[in-house]
Amino acid sequence: MNSKIQCMKLNDGHFIPVLGFGTAVPEKFSKSKIKEPIKIAIEAGIYHFDCASIYKTEEYVGESIRTKIADGTLRREDIFYTSKVWCNCLRPELVRSSLEQSLKKVQLDYVDLYIMHFPMALKAMEKCKDAGLTKSIGVSNFNRRQLEMILNKPGLKYKPVCNQVECHPYLNQMKLLDFCKSNDIALVAYGVLGTQRYTGWVDQNSPVLLDEPVLHCMAKKYNRTPALIALRYQLQRGIVALNSTFNEEHIKENIQVFEFQLSSEDMKVLDGLNRNQRYVTALIFDGHPNFPFSDEY
Repeated sequence: MNSKIQCMKLNDGHFIPVLGFGTAVPEKFSKSKIKEPIKIAIEAGIYHFDCASIYKTEEYVGESIRTKIADGTLRREDIFYTSKVWCNCLRPELVRSSLEQSLKKVQLDYVDLYIMHFPMALKAMEKCKDAGLTKSIGVSNFNRRQLEMILNKPGLKYKPVCNQVECHPYLNQMKLLDFCKSNDIALVAYGVLGTQRYTGWVDQNSPVLLDEPVLHCMAKKYNRTPALIALRYQLQRGIVALNSTFNEEHIKENIQVFEFQLSSEDMKVLDGLNRNQRYVTALIFDGHPNFPFSDEY
């Protein structure tokens, strides 16, 4: 892995870079628009990419990764690539076939992390790991009750290494984070900057996280941007942070998150911003056993 970026050890012994790049593209954009940001991210030193078959960007993400491998920028083993099995693949055989199709599109031999959105997929996910199609398996948008169902499942072979959920200063997921840590499950956060507020994904009347005065005040104190303060907040809590942007300057800026540290007093102030504000309520999650998402943890 890139030495600039810190990694977290997962409960199965593998390592995940704590800063990742999301690869979902809103409907109003061409999916191929993701290609250049992926290359820029790699050149900046970001090698962790979060993808899914439902994003319909796998071919373009894979093309960019292979281009940078071919030019000697990095090796396959430097990349941490995540894929997900969606809620429409309820039958066990579809779990593996979905991953095989994803691997074919991205043209990789394995993924580093395969994430499920529903508990019924567990056995099929374990078989994918045994077959070498994925190094690790995890879950997404699970609350405490659903995690306990998995952890207490008779014959559990592999504990999920992570739980990927929306998390930011307005939704800090404190109780869920504590539960995950107590069970050696990494919390992976999406929407860390309050999302990019795309129509259809986010209520346009919701407050804009990056307009928060506290973030701006701290940005001045540390001579950083409000976005970097929000990112740094997550990393210091022991969270893996995913961010996505098409802006080259912002992609390169994100790597600066490793160049400073927030004081314990400022971390407490940021903790106090929590208001259980969910941004991602899009119907894209329809079919998930925990949708619409609630404040239950």
